[in-house]
Amino acid sequence: MKICFAICEYNPFHNGHLKHLEYIKEKIKPDAVAIIMSGDFTQRGEIAVLDKYTRAEHAIKAGADVVFELPAIFPAAPAEIFAKGAISIINRVHGEKVLCFGTESAEKEKLLSTAAALINETKEFKKLYKEELKTGIPSIKAKINVENLDFELLKSPNNILAVEYAKAVLSYKSDVTLEPILRQGAAYDDAELKKGVSSALAIRQAITDGKLKKVKDAVPGFVYADLPDKLPCADDIIFYSLLKTPKSEMAKILDCNEGLENRIKALACNCLTLDELKEKLKTKRYTYARLSRILLSCMLGIDEKLIRKSLEQELYLKVLAINKQKTDLLSYFDKNSDLPLITRKSDALKLDGVAAECFKKDVFANLVFDFINGKKTNEYEMKMV
Repeated sequence: MKICFAICEYNPFHNGHLKHLEYIKEKIKPDAVAIIMSGDFTQRGEIAVLDKYTRAEHAIKAGADVVFELPAIFPAAPAEIFAKGAISIINRVHGEKVLCFGTESAEKEKLLSTAAALINETKEFKKLYKEELKTGIPSIKAKINVENLDFELLKSPNNILAVEYAKAVLSYKSDVTLEPILRQGAAYDDAELKKGVSSALAIRQAITDGKLKKVKDAVPGFVYADLPDKLPCADDIIFYSLLKTPKSEMAKILDCNEGLENRIKALACNCLTLDELKEKLKTKRYTYARLSRILLSCMLGIDEKLIRKSLEQELYLKVLAINKQKTDLLSYFDKNSDLPLITRKSDALKLDGVAAECFKKDVFANLVFDFINGKKTNEYEMKMV
């Protein structure tokens, strides 16, 4: 069976995502379309607009066959970990696999050659890389400078993520075939609504500005019907958790290094909001998104040790939603994967070791999301759409 995977957040699902799924079905023509999707918190270190089950249901209605959850420890991490976490799951599924993703530069060989250059870090590279970091620039820019890579290729979020997918495929010696396609419409970080395809960021911003009706043409009708008129906010809980967490524990969080935990704790005492704190903490190197992920990881109790262990261990395939006409896929993934399939609570109770520890973070993230939204979802539900 030929499976085409897409790694997504659908926060929320919009017309660009719909075009992506249409391309997969019309051009790649797989036997099944499988989505690996972030759960209740996203790679920007933010709470999702809608719960993971509703977003998974939207994906099925738009043409996907099955949606699996990307464990919460991976979306709360940088692009490199986000990509490796997703690829590590796909890699443990057997059979013919394609990964289709959108980029600003759909040149497969260029993505692979750039990825190979970034993987081969010599002693000289590490020395020069450290020197570049001392100037205060972000990690990816430091690597570009050292390797003399194409800055244009690596300056957009989608291309950066595409290179990380390629790096993960090469690192794991994966048999996944990469299928980059040219992204259409608004850029990932374009905050203004456009005709045709708008970014998820622009849609979220419109909701924040009280202009929900203006996003009607940017999303399918079944998505618009579920959108809230106000975005959920986890700021107070995140702020409380960092006040409560000792510096020694914060220092264990991925990317919270070089004494950043001391600066966070010191400045938190003089700030009244999370945005105010992040504004004071922000530098060229410690970007808003990076700080958001660190603070989210603090709230969820995700440390670097768990992330590193999870990248090397077999985790699970947690099914969020499935096309009711394609339930035979459950049997296929159960038989053709090294990972346990989770469709009910009894399946989750069989997990042990790192997988069980990882799944507890998914459950906790779900509980926090439900508390913030005042709406109960069932962590062990599987939507039949």
